[in-house]
Amino acid sequence: VDTMSANNERPIIMALSNPTSCAECTAEEAFTWTDGKVLFASGSPFAPVEVKGRTYYPGQGNNTYIFPGVGLAVVAAGIRRVTDDMFRTASRSLADQVTREDMGKGALFPPLKHIRDVSAIIAHDVALHAWETGAATKPKPDEVLAAIKECMYDASYQIPDNS
Repeated sequence: VDTMSANNERPIIMALSNPTSCAECTAEEAFTWTDGKVLFASGSPFAPVEVKGRTYYPGQGNNTYIFPGVGLAVVAAGIRRVTDDMFRTASRSLADQVTREDMGKGALFPPLKHIRDVSAIIAHDVALHAWETGAATKPKPDEVLAAIKECMYDASYQIPDNS
């Protein structure tokens, strides 16, 4: 890690082993060892880390973001075969959603609390790719993002008023 920090402005550490007790290092170690310069992702969630008075928010570099969006595109566009290009499209879509504010907090991904919106945009971009390449079996709707959101499962429910 010292060598990586000495040779890279922003060293990359991906501690992807699960569970967190088996991770190659903790988020706190990675941010501390690099004085907060690290681009860090883990396979399991780590709590925010404070180093030298600054708080960093480690991200999960696993299937948390990509798979829901790709799966949603499969359903919405009727994709029968998921290609490498679709995963590249999903990755670019995810990267495009990371703000400078996210990066300033040491986060490589958008906040997990926005996962539904992030997934919808990833699905939108992957579905567009599928329609452009002929991989979609369903007709392209006029309002793609709205159609994508209509396919999303909503776990909320109404409690009947039995009074």
